[in-house]
Amino acid sequence: MHDKTLAQLSAGLAAGEFSSVELTRHFLDRIASLDGKLNSFITVTEAQALAQAEAADARIAAGEAGPLTGIPLAHKDIFCTRDVRTSCGSFMLDNFVSPYDATVVSRLAQAGMVMLGKTNMDEFAMGSSNETSYYGPVRNPWDTERVPGGSSGGSATAVAARLVPAATGTDTGGSIRQPAALSGITGLKPTYGRCSRWGMIAFASSLDQAGPMTRTAEDAALLLAGMAGFDERDSTSAERPVDDYRAGLDRPIDGLKVGLVREFMQQEGLDAGVAKATEAVLEELKRQGAEVVEISLPNAHLSVPAYYVVAPAECSSNLSRFDGVRFGHRCEDPKDLQDLYERSRSEGFGAEVKRRILIGTYALSAGYYDAYYLKAQQVRQLIAEDFRRAFEQVDLVVSPTAPDVAFPLGAKADDPVAMYLQDIYTIAVNLAGLPAISIPAPLADGLPTGFQMIGNHFEEARLLNVAHRIQRETDWHQQAPEGF
Repeated sequence: MHDKTLAQLSAGLAAGEFSSVELTRHFLDRIASLDGKLNSFITVTEAQALAQAEAADARIAAGEAGPLTGIPLAHKDIFCTRDVRTSCGSFMLDNFVSPYDATVVSRLAQAGMVMLGKTNMDEFAMGSSNETSYYGPVRNPWDTERVPGGSSGGSATAVAARLVPAATGTDTGGSIRQPAALSGITGLKPTYGRCSRWGMIAFASSLDQAGPMTRTAEDAALLLAGMAGFDERDSTSAERPVDDYRAGLDRPIDGLKVGLVREFMQQEGLDAGVAKATEAVLEELKRQGAEVVEISLPNAHLSVPAYYVVAPAECSSNLSRFDGVRFGHRCEDPKDLQDLYERSRSEGFGAEVKRRILIGTYALSAGYYDAYYLKAQQVRQLIAEDFRRAFEQVDLVVSPTAPDVAFPLGAKADDPVAMYLQDIYTIAVNLAGLPAISIPAPLADGLPTGFQMIGNHFEEARLLNVAHRIQRETDWHQQAPEGF
């Protein structure tokens, strides 16, 4: 059953080929037997999952099921889940049990999905390799000595290893798309505001967005339909109807105009195998009648420095609440209030989180706000304007998702800048608030690569259509890691 896509599992449940309880038990058994060498889960919720599966079977029997009813999934451990630990991969929240569900969690539960557990992640979503987690690194199922990407590395690994048919992730600067690329799955970052951020513990509030991580574009369409929609509790939620993402999946793409970003393909550090894989996907697009033209995003080279001012500044503000008084870990026997703050935060946060808090606090400080934070926001507008002009010429913007294949564990741990450059092709999308999808491209040296497609605001349906058309004609998304 684990070889079936989410869409196939939905059809199987509707036809009575198996029950949700049988399906849930099958995936729980796989997690128990295989996750010891991957570390993709922080928490497994076996009893709750089986109870939800029984309820789903009752809904199916009563003829009250929807397309997602009875299907197991996992949530990134950044989404609050009622009566289940929500740690954000940090010692700071190691003992936090949420009293409520995030909107994304509650919507998928209402659709009848079965939560198998919470997946490992870079601490507070800060990282590109899933090595900053307090619970240890996640390992890539294609090569367990390599990283799966981050920060949604646990979700990516769980889907790639067939431990779950689908998972949720969050994307602040590429944290859905980059691990999807390095792990060989499909990952969609929706338009900012398309999915509610309520109950999703914040890293950088103007950049964070929830999205689906699945094996296929069709599965991503199914899951996004259950996640998306306006939420009055989230002031940044878009008040617009949810598209029928599956309706246009098979629409032909002949006549589509696709813009290949010149600066990205000329970027120093782009792996030759990744470049070759990107060309293979472009050839498939041309074969199906799409026109590929070269375009320029002249300010794209500024996206990494702008992001690493804006994101740490917002992280510094958001994480100030974790002080040992209001939320989070509290140190033992503090001498005074100053000691309580200092030791609680020093003990609770890891090195990468501390680094970003310090950078952000500096950028927001008196005397430096105009020089750094304000300037970064101005650059952000230039990047958004580049995309606006690009979409006057083309329907989609495309590029590699990541500059390299999965790298060995520890290879970039002592070089933060090299780690930050892993997101060089994805960050601009978040700064502009656009939707983007990463789909599997041909392997390079036996490891997955990703192809990124970027759409205009709220054009998720177009992205999913093009991705599905590519996957209908190729088998790149069907490749699985050996032994899983």
